Amino acid sequence: MPAQNERIASLQSKIWSGSLPLEIRLAASDCRTYNESEAYLVQYPRLSYLAFVLPRLHAFFASSLINPEVPAHESWLSFEDVPLKWHYPLGLLYDLFSGAEPVNVERQRREEQIGASEATVETSSGVVPIPWRLTIHYTDFPGDQLIQLDADGRAMLDSYINGVKEADFIRNGTARTVMSLSKEDSDRLWQAVQTHDLPLFNTINNKLLNPPGLELRHVPIKIYLPTSASQTASETIPEEAKAGHIRVVQALVPLRLPSKQPQTLGTALNSILPTIFPSRRNPLLAQPVLHGAAVPMGAVLEDLGRAAAYTDGFLHLAVVMLG
Repeated sequence: MPAQNERIASLQSKIWSGSLPLEIRLAASDCRTYNESEAYLVQYPRLSYLAFVLPRLHAFFASSLINPEVPAHESWLSFEDVPLKWHYPLGLLYDLFSGAEPVNVERQRREEQIGASEATVETSSGVVPIPWRLTIHYTDFPGDQLIQLDADGRAMLDSYINGVKEADFIRNGTARTVMSLSKEDSDRLWQAVQTHDLPLFNTINNKLLNPPGLELRHVPIKIYLPTSASQTASETIPEEAKAGHIRVVQALVPLRLPSKQPQTLGTALNSILPTIFPSRRNPLLAQPVLHGAAVPMGAVLEDLGRAAAYTDGFLHLAVVMLG
């Protein structure tokens, strides 16, 4: 395996091993003892979806529910009163809403050079409580903000497959590759996502990334701007949408610049959001965050697309304002 492919495989493996500790409590309004139910603790993969854990949560909280007959799929999760979207992977939700400071690999290397004692002082601020504390609700479903799940899991499957098709169309200019997958391959892809099985996932995903007779054109990317970033970009935010408001920006990002040089994350962000990313080299006003880490602006976008995309094929980048 060429060295570049080895690096991509190594990075992908590390990303797939990422997880978050969660503490999930039952909403007081749904608890027959008000707020005395036990918390559900779980270490959950960053790349996975919270909808997959709902049956376990329902079994755990059933004895504490005012209405234990309520179906598991009618529940919803929130963080500090913000409903969490089912079709967003857990890691993206955490990067968007937790307030945790992203890991900065380059800064960690500098701190290792100057010594551990100084590094501890430098990074001791901005600590976010671990585990991430969420609340599960079984009433008052926020239908204006979340999709309604179903008992058979079709809503989650359809949402995921639509994302995969969209990513495939962006990469190739056609969704022919994903549409030509056999039913067995499509089922195995969904199984790999549900069971968090990287080897199984790659047997199908590699077919999407290396389509016969097609040359990849673009990198599927979605950029998530919180209220502060949207205000920097001079976007008008409706007053009623400010709590948990996220603006999603998409653009066709070619693999190479007109100069034939590889597209980097910095050149892409500068092209898409020049107000927030005025420099191609340095994060002056905002930091792009992917899988909980601050991504170097010089990272080659094609390599990121192969190694660090979420399971739907997209690079889901959170924007964190600096200062």
